[in-house]
Amino acid sequence: MQPEQVREAFEQTFGRVPRLFSAPGRVNLIGEHTDYNDGFVLPLAIERRTFVAAAAREGRRIRVRSLNVDETAEFDLDAAGQPRRGIWLAYVEGTARVLTARGQALTGADLLVASDVPVGVGLSSSAALEVAVGLSLLSLAHADLDRVELARAAQAAEHEYVGTRCGIMDQYIAALARPAHALLIDCRSLEATPVSADFGDAALLVCDSQVKHELSSSEYNVRRAECERGVALIAKDSPEVHALRDVTLETLERYQETFPPTVYRRCRHVVSENARTLRAADALRDRDLEGLGRLMSESHSSLRDDYEVSCSELDLLVNVALAQPGVYGSRLTGAGFGGCTLTLLQESAVPEVSAALTQELQREFGIIPRLFSTTAGPGAAEL
Repeated sequence: MQPEQVREAFEQTFGRVPRLFSAPGRVNLIGEHTDYNDGFVLPLAIERRTFVAAAAREGRRIRVRSLNVDETAEFDLDAAGQPRRGIWLAYVEGTARVLTARGQALTGADLLVASDVPVGVGLSSSAALEVAVGLSLLSLAHADLDRVELARAAQAAEHEYVGTRCGIMDQYIAALARPAHALLIDCRSLEATPVSADFGDAALLVCDSQVKHELSSSEYNVRRAECERGVALIAKDSPEVHALRDVTLETLERYQETFPPTVYRRCRHVVSENARTLRAADALRDRDLEGLGRLMSESHSSLRDDYEVSCSELDLLVNVALAQPGVYGSRLTGAGFGGCTLTLLQESAVPEVSAALTQELQREFGIIPRLFSTTAGPGAAEL
């Protein structure tokens, strides 16, 4: 999707010249399902983005045209909202209404949305949409909102208007990503440390399995509840524990015999994943690609066995990748139950590994995956 195409589509739809905003999708190098447990994550923005062309209009109505779904909708900021309708407009309307509820004096607007971030495959297309819309509406209203607060508002829109109790990672990286860097985000303090993502002669290969199992939304909320149950059980003995971020593996092991087995495994994934993420950030700083790749692969095993959010298609893609020469590590990226894998590998190995992934997924499941390489791109901005 080219920016000029979005501008031209807006002019044809609304008959005016717009301003243009965008926000990126993301991949997470490591740190999965840790963000809503006050833990650590290590994402970077991908080069694929969601674009919002926008122009102010009188009144308080917002009209939205989506090129991706070929639909137009509108809503009035002065009327009552309709949360959790299960439609694409919920992300747009939810962001606008949360910003309004938090004191931002938004104006009416015409918006046109277009995106080349694949939807529903774990690359945070929803966060890219929320943040791009939020930035455009704030800018049209001449409002200056801190980027962290923009990310918080977009997260709240997901909670209140979509119904997914997501952590802050996706919205945070969409709003604050830095070119050529990953961000080590502390999801409790919301402080972020940029980590150079110069991979030298290595590359990041994203493989979209084109699989989305229907369990993803409901089971996401189940996993969060299981983690909260584990925290509540530990907090009976240790009231200083407020989230799994506060728990060490040594402490957790003392509860192995008393915890429900499933809750114990969920907690073990999160606690061990936090430790892996901090080590991975050090490996990335040191350009220790073998160490980083090993941690990525360990993360996938934990997501598969302890958190149980992988699936046969993703496991196949990871196993095939790890069997190829030149591969450092591979894992699912995103919430799981389908979506994408992320493989760290020598750039020279990309063609052969891509061919192997395509061949094996098609042979085993009859699916042709979509693959692309990416580098770390910038966060949300006006173009």
